[in-house]
Amino acid sequence: MKNAELKGKTTDELDGLLLNFKKELFNLRFQRTNGTLSNTSRVTIVKRTIARIKTLINAMASSINGGNNA
Repeated sequence: MKNAELKGKTTDELDGLLLNFKKELFNLRFQRTNGTLSNTSRVTIVKRTIARIKTLINAMASSINGGNNA
């Protein structure tokens, strides 16, 4: 998913997406271990999407808290 697609979502929606992508990553790792993974680039794409979602969630949290990370 692109950042533009993610920015319009609420925190709850992002949490749901994060959970889904983590489950998908788990399944992809399992497939890679078994040797049944056909699209190996999907692992990298899912990892990057998880990082994008976490970054947006943290940015939203810091804007709500006024930017104080003390």
